[in-house]
Amino acid sequence: MRKPDPLQLDALVRQAVEGTTALVAAAAPPPRRPPLQGSRRRRLWELDGHAHCPVLGVCLPMRVLRQVLNKALRGAAQADDYELHCGAVAECKARTPVAEAVQRELDHRYGVAVRQATLVKTPEALAAWWDDALRCQDIAGPLWAALTHPRCTPELACRIEGQVHMLQHQAGMAARVDFDRFEALLQENAVLSRELGGAQQRCMRQAADHVRRADELQAQVVSLRAQLIVRDTAIAGLREDLQTLEAAVPGLKSRFELARANQHLIERVHQAERAQLQSQHEVERQRRHAEELAAELQRRPAGRAEPLAGESSSSADDIPARLDDQAVLCVGGRPASVPVYRQLIERTGGRFLHHDGGDEDSVAKLDATLAAADLVICQTGCISHDAYWRVKDHCKRTGKRCVFVESPSGAGLKRALLTLIPVPVGEAGRT
Repeated sequence: MRKPDPLQLDALVRQAVEGTTALVAAAAPPPRRPPLQGSRRRRLWELDGHAHCPVLGVCLPMRVLRQVLNKALRGAAQADDYELHCGAVAECKARTPVAEAVQRELDHRYGVAVRQATLVKTPEALAAWWDDALRCQDIAGPLWAALTHPRCTPELACRIEGQVHMLQHQAGMAARVDFDRFEALLQENAVLSRELGGAQQRCMRQAADHVRRADELQAQVVSLRAQLIVRDTAIAGLREDLQTLEAAVPGLKSRFELARANQHLIERVHQAERAQLQSQHEVERQRRHAEELAAELQRRPAGRAEPLAGESSSSADDIPARLDDQAVLCVGGRPASVPVYRQLIERTGGRFLHHDGGDEDSVAKLDATLAAADLVICQTGCISHDAYWRVKDHCKRTGKRCVFVESPSGAGLKRALLTLIPVPVGEAGRT
């Protein structure tokens, strides 16, 4: 058989389309075929004229329909999908090679649905089976099995065709909505793609920064390891030198310890010499001061000796100035009397320090003030118990001279100073 020309195939398809259009435009619809009797299924060309369009449109994808037509006509049709569909519908209204090829393809593709439908024996049962199948997502197989079923009445076929027609409208609308949604998703995907590109670039920059920082840290680690190796090597060399010296000079360690102890003793001797020299200077100063006071006492008349003694008991200037370069700490006392305490101690040549005993000043500061003091006067009637025990414990541990005064007054402070300052023998008569 000679292979047909593709142009002839397209002409045949267009003729079929025109014939289908003329049939649709006819006023009177084609008469329905009476339902078959017995159990033989209907063939595709035996269906009503309105059934071929939904059957081919729903049951066969365009790709499969084109393959079937090309195989049946032994050529490649150049028509578009609509023209190809209309031509196939026109060919399937009669028993043609195209109709037989489509029949075989549908039976092969939907054999499972056809076998399930054979279990239905009445039109009512077939209608119920179709309603159940209509709830499923894929109705292509049930549509072909129901329309070709021997118990499918014209009324049931008309209802099935109407339902499929409406489903096609809904599917078209859904496809349009899906297309719009797809367009929106494409735009959103473009925006997200740009954002993703920016994020990827930022991630790449950050990754490069992390790699650079890691390289720098690795270089620092290598440098520190090298320094550690150099140090360990130096330490090992020094240890070897020390072992060599110890082996060459027996008792080197003990000699080094003795030399260090000797250096410490020399420093202590120097400190003792400085203290001794300072004490000699202080004794010499006190001796000269005593000689001056004795000479002044001899120059004064005997009748004025008693008033002078009375003056010494009531004047702060009569206290010998023996507190040069010494810090006197007064703990406690009334705030109004603090200037009097300061004036009295500074007249003796000392440096005045004061702590209120915990009323306003922090008790924790008392330890530092005690450490800076050389002499301590504690007025027990004006301090807290904590401050009292701190003063007593510090003076006991350090050996500092401390006088506890019960009554906070100027006279009590004078007596405390006389207690702290030893009076020379030449001035015993004045005190």
